[in-house]
Parts: sequence; structure tokens; C-alpha cells
Amino acid sequence: MAKPWFDPFHWVAPVYDNLVRWFLSVDRLRHHLALPASGWLLDAGGGTGRVARVLQPLVGDVVVVDYSHAMLRQAVHKKGLKAVRAQVEHLPFPDGFFSRVVVVDAFHHFHDQHLAVRELWRVLAPGGRLVIEEPNVEKPHVKLIALGERLALMGSRFYPPDTMAALFHALGARVTVDRSGHLNVWVIVDKPEGESRRGGT
Repeated sequence: MAKPWFDPFHWVAPVYDNLVRWFLSVDRLRHHLALPASGWLLDAGGGTGRVARVLQPLVGDVVVVDYSHAMLRQAVHKKGLKAVRAQVEHLPFPDGFFSRVVVVDAFHHFHDQHLAVRELWRVLAPGGRLVIEEPNVEKPHVKLIALGERLALMGSRFYPPDTMAALFHALGARVTVDRSGHLNVWVIVDKPEGESRRGGT
């Protein structure tokens, strides 16, 4: 899928944190990521770093990756965060570099979700954990959100939880799906010890 020619977050970036501050399930995310933990954490599609800022005290170091200049300009002002502009489909990190990877409300924005999954898996360390928090498109309200983003030409594609889980199952992951949220779903991915970069690019 081609990248959009414009940045849909350009105008909203300065106020994004305030717009979405009520929608972050910090305790649930901390639990699913099994924090605190040592090592590096990747916040993929992390935008302004709002999630990374909350999790940073619970890990060694945090890197926020996003493709939007406007969103990353907000992230670099948050103390302790490292910001890298890149597509999640082409991450500039070595294999197995991150002990934790988190994707919050961003998976549906990735331009090639299959390639993004392989890259996220590649940079996740053996024994590491990846958590995706997404609006659950199985819910009627989220279906309306998905329609709205499509009409706004944001290029969003919302995957059902079992479809996201299947993408990681195919790579040899252990996957758990938590559907207990009102609108959100969590896909928890564990990479077995000794697992190679199978499925990476």
C-alpha cells in the first residue's frame, strides 16, 4: 500500500496529547508488557511519545519511532526519550535489539501491516515481549471510527484481533488476545528464547 502524500497528523500534533490523554490504559499496558524490565523498549508508531514517557521509568531506555515529522517534534521535547524518524516497515535497528516493543493505537496506520509485523518481530529480542493496543474493530463504535478515518483519507486499515494474532503465530510467536476493554483490544506477543529472526526481511 502506497504511503499517503500528506501527513494526516501535521495539524493535530501540537494538541494530540491533550486530545487522547483519557484513552491510555496505563495499568493494563504495564501489566501486559510485564514491566518493569531491563533493556530497550521500542514505541513503534509512537508519535508524540505520550506512551513512551509513561513507560520510560520502568525500562532501561526508550526509542520512539514515527514517520511524522510533526509528531516527533513533540516527542523530542520529552525528557529521556530518543526519537527516530522511520517507517515501521523498515526499522533501522539490529536484530533482537529490543526487550520490549509496544504499538498503541498505531497498527491501523501502518502502510504495510504484514511487513511491519515482520520488522517488529525481527527487532524483538528472544525472550522479549511485544504488545499491540488497538481499537477493536469488532465493536460497532470502532467500525464507525474506521469508516471516518477512511473518509478522511488517512489510509487506515483496522485488522480484527484474531487476524493480528495470526500474523505473529505464523512467525512462531506465542500470542494472547485480551478483549476485555470497552473499545480496545490487546495482542500480547512473546518471542521464545532461542528464536531466530524467522520471517524478518
